[in-house]
Amino acid sequence: MKNTVPPKDDFMTNGAMPMLFPYEPEQFWKQIRGIIREEVDKGKREETQKGTIYETPGLTYKPLYKMTEICTIFHVTKPTIYDWIKHGKLKPVKIRSRVYFLHNDIQQLLKS
Repeated sequence: MKNTVPPKDDFMTNGAMPMLFPYEPEQFWKQIRGIIREEVDKGKREETQKGTIYETPGLTYKPLYKMTEICTIFHVTKPTIYDWIKHGKLKPVKIRSRVYFLHNDIQQLLKS
């Protein structure tokens, strides 16, 4: 038995690979870049529409507020908030190293 080597095809001899899709490579890559650009722009538009608030389905209010948010709601400084905590007007909720305030507590303070 003799070992026979199959003949080389034309694409192997000239170094070019056969095209498996009906586009020129430049046209194909241009279309791919366009598709990627559209998807990135779409993601940016959706992100700006959502804003910075993370929405939870079924939740009609924000459950926890940061110190800076309380300052802007009441138009006061941080030392004022610390006084309110000291005198029992607001009850802080610590989550790890951060301080938050409950929605219900803020509503009660707004009513009083």
